[in-house]
Amino acid sequence: MAQADQHNTQVGYDRDTRKDRLEFNKLRKRLRRQTGKAIADFNMIEAGDRIMVCISGGKDSHAMLELLISLRSSAPIDFEIVAVTLDQKQPGYPEHVLPDYLEALGVPFYILEKDTYSVVRSIIPEGKTTCGLCSRLRRGTLYGFAEQIGATKIALGHHRDDIVETLFLNLFFGGKLKAMPPKLKSDDGRNVVIRPLAYCRESDIADYARAMQFPIIPCNLCGTQDNLQRKEIKGMLTDWERQYPGRTETIFRALGNVAPSHLLDQSLFDFQGLKVEVDGSLGLPDIRVVNL
Repeated sequence: MAQADQHNTQVGYDRDTRKDRLEFNKLRKRLRRQTGKAIADFNMIEAGDRIMVCISGGKDSHAMLELLISLRSSAPIDFEIVAVTLDQKQPGYPEHVLPDYLEALGVPFYILEKDTYSVVRSIIPEGKTTCGLCSRLRRGTLYGFAEQIGATKIALGHHRDDIVETLFLNLFFGGKLKAMPPKLKSDDGRNVVIRPLAYCRESDIADYARAMQFPIIPCNLCGTQDNLQRKEIKGMLTDWERQYPGRTETIFRALGNVAPSHLLDQSLFDFQGLKVEVDGSLGLPDIRVVNL
């Protein structure tokens, strides 16, 4: 009897293991397909590119790096991947985690050290959200380093949900109909930024990160608060998705299906010059009641 129970337990374990493996393979293929499609749709990567992949230690950047390495092995073009992470000198930051991981991964990498933590703390009052300034300082450092190493593209780990959240942040709090493009030129015109995960759902990335057991570094090490506006938008979208499954995807598709003539931006559509040409030689009909 004991042997039968043990056998049944083993069979159940093997079945669960096979199911988990199947689900993981489906997830991996989906993320690879979506990442590859985003890269192709927006011509993110070209032959000879040196891609600087920014690694924060979070799930998104880890997934992006792993997927890019995987896609490179089967890509029809050659391109380089260089991982770059920024040590901002936050108290308690585990300095060894990312170097050890990247070394084991076998990818070229740089660890930049810059004490932006102290700068932020000296400027932002206690209790205020530091994310905005911290992000700008981090971005400036990374963009400058991209030029030093001759990177042709800078890859960031923003995903589909980030893009939709940014749309509503700008809409509700900035008065702009603006999201987060999958590919853009930086304000100074010196860098091209790409977001290979633009088509990927955050929930899929989270599942993938757990399955891959990436060495995640918590984002609260610097003691900053959450961006309360983004947190509010994320909650709104989560509620919508719960009530109307698929709504986030519908909103995301709308970003690629824009009708400028049905908005109000006069720089995108010539409302002033909008008119129809009328042939005045036709005159008016003699009969006042016209059957059409």
